[in-house]
Amino acid sequence: MATKKKKITRDDIVSIYMNDVLEAGKRPASVFHFVKGKDFTEAEFYAFFGTLESLEKEIFRLFFVNTIDLLNKNTDYLEYDMKNKMLSFYFTFFEILTANRSYVLQTLKADLNPIKNLVQLTSLREAFKEYVAEILTDDYRLEQERFQKFQEKTIQESAWLQLMLTLKFWMSDASAGFEKTDIFIEKSVNASFELMNVAPMNHLLDFGKFLFKEKIYSR
Repeated sequence: MATKKKKITRDDIVSIYMNDVLEAGKRPASVFHFVKGKDFTEAEFYAFFGTLESLEKEIFRLFFVNTIDLLNKNTDYLEYDMKNKMLSFYFTFFEILTANRSYVLQTLKADLNPIKNLVQLTSLREAFKEYVAEILTDDYRLEQERFQKFQEKTIQESAWLQLMLTLKFWMSDASAGFEKTDIFIEKSVNASFELMNVAPMNHLLDFGKFLFKEKIYSR
């Protein structure tokens, strides 16, 4: 009796792809080359991913998803303020990256053009920006509603830039246990939340409104 073929899953394809990239030291030339000799077909690959590029994007998005899953299993995390949630995210996210460091370094340095390498991070970027918006609290939100949407986008983009700077630091970190990255995370997150203090901005906006009214209505 013939053995029933195991049905390939999305996670199987991700795991096989990452292993292939590490074993070969480079990306497959095409989907055809990737599935060649495997126990699944191109059609089965396309049931989950449209291109190899979309698979690469999904891998980095899954690093994020796994981070959030781990965080949400910690009941204390749900009670944290925004800064401590962000710190927890960073430490957990970079633990996951460290567990996959060889793959991350190889794929983010595969092309001489760094922009092409960073394309893999587009799905991660969108997921991370949504996360920042979700944990944004009133402590860091402007009182003036008409400025809130602009402020939220600014915070999201600033947070993404900070994550990319931390990733770049981590990729170059040669310290034992990447302890310098841990220090970088703590100092950079603390500094960013100091800069996010909205009290001075609210006072500045109130002063601007006062000047505007005085200029317009005192004529």
